[in-house]
Amino acid sequence: MKAVKARIPRALPMGCSVSTCDNSGAKILRLISVKGLKTVKGRKPAARVGDLVLASVTKGRPDIRKQVVFATIVRQRKEYRRPNGERIKFEDNAAVVLKDEEGNPKGTIFKGAIAKEACDKWPGVAKVASIIV
Repeated sequence: MKAVKARIPRALPMGCSVSTCDNSGAKILRLISVKGLKTVKGRKPAARVGDLVLASVTKGRPDIRKQVVFATIVRQRKEYRRPNGERIKFEDNAAVVLKDEEGNPKGTIFKGAIAKEACDKWPGVAKVASIIV
């Protein structure tokens, strides 16, 4: 897991619902916490592209529903600026369900584009991704 080079705004607050873009069986996740985040007292934790989050599965296959899983954010609607000057934003917020904290994805197919920042930070996600933007 490497540091993110771009300055990405934290756009997904704790408690929000995020759709998944893999075939792990989960459809919608609710963010519980962001791992490794230190904030000001009283501020709600929020996630951005490339962050490792704890999430509960609110919609999906019956065997995976109501479970707490690790996930990483791979797309966000809020635009951010890359070091080369270009700005990027996606049309939806999306996450990928992980098997463990090391970053191995549970699914084998990702639908849609994956942010380059997420692929740089999580090599396991980069192996499965077909479109990297």
